[in-house]
Amino acid sequence: MLSDHDIYLFREGTHARLYEHLGCHVDPGREGGARFAVWAPNASEVSVIGDWNGWNAGADRLQPRADGSGIWEADVNSARVGHAYKYRIVSRDGATVPDKADPFAFLSETPPLTASRIHRLDYEWGDDDWMQARRQRNALDAPIAIYELHVGSWRRTEDGGFLGYRALADALVPYLHETGFTHVELMPVTEHPFYGSWGYQTTGYFAPSSRYGSPQDFMYLVDRLHRAGIGVILDWVPSHFPDDPHGLGRFDGSFLYEHADPRQGFHPEWHSSIFNYGRHEVAAFLLSSALFWLDRYHVDGLRVDAVASMLYLDYARKPGEWIPNRHGGHENLEAVAFLRMLNESVYREYPDAMTIAEESTAWPMVSRPTWLGGLGFGMKWNMGWMHDTLAYLREEPVHRSHHQGRLTFSLWYAFTENFVLALSHDEVVHGKGSLLGKMPGDDWQKFANLRALYGYMWGHPGKKLLFMGCEFGQRAEWAHEGELDWPVSSEGAHGGLRRWVADLNRAYRQEPALHQQDFVESGFEWVDCSDAQHSVIAFLRKPRDGPALLVACNFTPVPRSNYALGVPCAGHWTEILNSDAKLYGGAGWGNFGGVDAVPIPMHGQPQSLTLTLPPLATVIFKEPGND
Repeated sequence: MLSDHDIYLFREGTHARLYEHLGCHVDPGREGGARFAVWAPNASEVSVIGDWNGWNAGADRLQPRADGSGIWEADVNSARVGHAYKYRIVSRDGATVPDKADPFAFLSETPPLTASRIHRLDYEWGDDDWMQARRQRNALDAPIAIYELHVGSWRRTEDGGFLGYRALADALVPYLHETGFTHVELMPVTEHPFYGSWGYQTTGYFAPSSRYGSPQDFMYLVDRLHRAGIGVILDWVPSHFPDDPHGLGRFDGSFLYEHADPRQGFHPEWHSSIFNYGRHEVAAFLLSSALFWLDRYHVDGLRVDAVASMLYLDYARKPGEWIPNRHGGHENLEAVAFLRMLNESVYREYPDAMTIAEESTAWPMVSRPTWLGGLGFGMKWNMGWMHDTLAYLREEPVHRSHHQGRLTFSLWYAFTENFVLALSHDEVVHGKGSLLGKMPGDDWQKFANLRALYGYMWGHPGKKLLFMGCEFGQRAEWAHEGELDWPVSSEGAHGGLRRWVADLNRAYRQEPALHQQDFVESGFEWVDCSDAQHSVIAFLRKPRDGPALLVACNFTPVPRSNYALGVPCAGHWTEILNSDAKLYGGAGWGNFGGVDAVPIPMHGQPQSLTLTLPPLATVIFKEPGND
């Protein structure tokens, strides 16, 4: 039941758990019956129609609350768990709205069917150990290597059907253990009518897609991952929603969740509706959705999609197609306020969780606290690093000497935000080809380039994210209607690349220098970024205390013998990783396990190493002592 305080918070826009009150709720102490509550302030009549009443609009009418909140509610004794239902709404002008699914439904019919289903969220969790320890697993100084995954196309059944949450859990856990990723990021599982939207056109903000099973099946997936020591990040989409008739659009006959003016309420790129963040009840709806996945599904973090489209009123619009804010600017002040409230709420309730912004512009302080004027996210995708690095790697090696600045530019701003280095699904769809396909040269050079890229990426400051299939160099770009090319994933160069990623992840977890100071300048030091002639870069990664690592990258197919690099101390520097090792599909150039430093100053360092830099390769050396 909604209390007066609930209504106050709802109207204020700060209610973070509306899902406990709105929607359909079954009293566990009752044999049958359910309570329905829906926000429809412009309605003149609301009924719940469903399996139990023959979808008869006159059978179970809801009544408006007397407090003027716009909420309609009723107890329906004949409703049972499993029944499908919708709301039949008549607007104030007498028009009947297309039957609406419940915005707060915990379960939907399997698409293409669109009704909601009455459901309980009972589940006995077994992830206490993870939940008690996840503060350390999700901390900014922890190793965070994220495997981005689309549930519907990672793997299919033998007959081409969806694998399902439970079967996915059983297959995914050993695979992530083998490849060494610390977290998995699921592309949106929130219910969506069009499978080809990959979940980014959400209609069910409180329901995991029934394509893959029940809510309890999804809980099992999260639970299994947690018990295996793997974190779960959910891709979440508060930026827009589709205009499907059963969804949020014109919900009660008025522009309720969205703006009425298309210059504010219609997204020109995605042909979808934009939330009205200035309407307090809408902000509370979205806030409650975010907390819901943390509360009821034990999700460890939210990756917030398309933040840039929320921040700018003129996003994807031409002059005259947008309305300035009250100061005449293009910043969406209401969206900024919502994002700050979102992050404050998440970190207040779950300081051991994380929020990650997909934000592609130079908006300042995205991952800085709100009390400093930031947006309050924990981390931000580094889209600039991704674009510049891939542009550099696309160049034929003979031309790379002219583009060295693209490779090194990211270090000028690397510590302005808490960055995640992301090679995501966006880079391997819509005709962009696979990551392997972007690499120049013959087949050997393509794989060598990709191994060198990953070595550089894992050495570079910032957390890591890699889209599924990229870990073994899938040749074709991602296709959501099928599955990854598993038959080749363990063969030849593909298997070597997969072993390389696994070893990178193991070193990343084991070596504090690679993760402990990702977001502070003292964790990084250039050795040499100026050797554009040879397309070589070298830098140190340093922990708070303990051995540093030297990372050296040669982005030409020419091995560099007797290549000298400065280092900070004497002793034997151990070669801990070499992407050209034959184990990974390389040619086997290397340094026989390590090199002794000599007291010849170089690159501002008191000692130096004379190395063999393998062709198109990244090598990593560990400082002697202090293990």
